Amino acid sequence: MRREELRTPCYIIDRQKIENNLKQLKGIKEATGCHILLAQKAFSMYSLYPLIGEYLDGATASGLYEARLGYEEMGKENHIFSPAYRPEEMDEILRYCDHIVFNSLSQLEKYRAKVKAAGRSAGLRINPECSTQEDHAIYDPCAPYSRLGVTADKLAAEALEGVDGLHFHTLCEQNADALAVTLKAVEEKFGVYMRGMKWINFGGGHHITRPDYDRELLKRCITHVQDTYDVQVYLEPGEAVALMGGELRTQVLEVVENGMPIAILDTSAACHMPDVLEMPYRPPLAASGKPGEKGWTCRLTGPTCLAGDVIGDYSFDRPLKAGDVLEFEDMAIYTMVKNNTFNGMRLPDIVLDDGQDCRVVRCFGYEDFKQRL
Repeated sequence: MRREELRTPCYIIDRQKIENNLKQLKGIKEATGCHILLAQKAFSMYSLYPLIGEYLDGATASGLYEARLGYEEMGKENHIFSPAYRPEEMDEILRYCDHIVFNSLSQLEKYRAKVKAAGRSAGLRINPECSTQEDHAIYDPCAPYSRLGVTADKLAAEALEGVDGLHFHTLCEQNADALAVTLKAVEEKFGVYMRGMKWINFGGGHHITRPDYDRELLKRCITHVQDTYDVQVYLEPGEAVALMGGELRTQVLEVVENGMPIAILDTSAACHMPDVLEMPYRPPLAASGKPGEKGWTCRLTGPTCLAGDVIGDYSFDRPLKAGDVLEFEDMAIYTMVKNNTFNGMRLPDIVLDDGQDCRVVRCFGYEDFKQRL
């Protein structure tokens, strides 16, 4: 199927772009000996799990359903972290996962014996209290009063009995310099415990496949920790696997005027790209410019009843009209995993572009909306 034959809205995932990202990640693995896992919370298009599994060591989950998905669809190493586990789900989690990371000492104590009896590896998330973020406070696990991870003042060696590894996750869309700063804090506060571990997990938020990312510094950080503490280092990138790996194709339904041109699209920020409102950010759009950069500036909005369902202001070489098709870029990450059916909006089709043709992997309709209610 050709792109122009696809119904809108739809996510179009570019297989070659995903594979190019995976090749870069594999290069880090081969240079350092670290293990890299897919963080499914950012990208869970499981039809590509066989491809991802060719390059990465496995997957990591944030809950039972992601854990099961990684187990069934990739079948390699399978890790999980949750701020708190439901007791009735733990037996099933232990069937699917080989590494169980706990968020608190009380959670560790509650499940320690069960994890050991199942022959699984137990880990503890730590909080180095080292913030390196300025723009995304909502995603900063080191912010004051954070519920994520154990701080150094709460930890003692005897509490770590049976623990194989330490996990920290403090970054969000950041470069290796932020990791280096974080590692310094981790070593200062937790180095005494790291020497007795089998593995150290650096978490996610590493934008490894971004063109300006300092991969040499990342390699040095990994090698330093592995050599100094005799541990296996894990990375859990999600965005880096699918960065710039897909588009959201949409059509203009109407253009109205109220102080400026306002285009109403058949895709919604609130429903189909919620991070636009949560972070917030202005998604890249092909063949457009910043406001005023090109001849005609327009506000792009969604079709829901939410007044704030606004994607952003863009400029174009010519005025938009009903029927025009637009493609938002970098729409593989945090879209399919977070979208919703508010207002009864239809979810976008999921399409795979293999370089030769576009194949519709999944279509959604009324029953998908109804069954969620």
